[in-house]
Amino acid sequence: MPAEQTTLLFHSATPGFSRRPARAFAKRLASEVTGGRPFTCLITGDLEMQRLNRDFRKQDHATDVLSFPSRQTLGFLGDIAISFEHAQRQAAEYGHGIGQEIEILMLHGVLHLLGMDHENDGGRMARAEKKWRAAFGLPNGLIGRSRL
Repeated sequence: MPAEQTTLLFHSATPGFSRRPARAFAKRLASEVTGGRPFTCLITGDLEMQRLNRDFRKQDHATDVLSFPSRQTLGFLGDIAISFEHAQRQAAEYGHGIGQEIEILMLHGVLHLLGMDHENDGGRMARAEKKWRAAFGLPNGLIGRSRL
């Protein structure tokens, strides 16, 4: 059986978005941030994100990124879902490209898969996100935006 690998899945049209760099970024996250543990990232639309958010978090609205950590302690890290429509709006709002926004959301999701939670970890996730954004040349991330 082949070893698990980080996978990017697209269940949404992605106009103006280059998939190859996003796949390379996902692999870079797996290599540099997760310690080699693979994950899956789904790029979908607002309707699917609303369904996922409602079914798993009991919040009936679309959101930009959701993370579903694996229950395994080794190996596969878990799943991330990103709304392409949310990412488009946020990229326009913050003045950068859709590719960068997807990368910001993917990084944020991976940090959640690693067990970080910016709502109650005393700034640990915020520091990690800031460090990795700088390493990857990304603009302000989700946690930084909420503090502006």
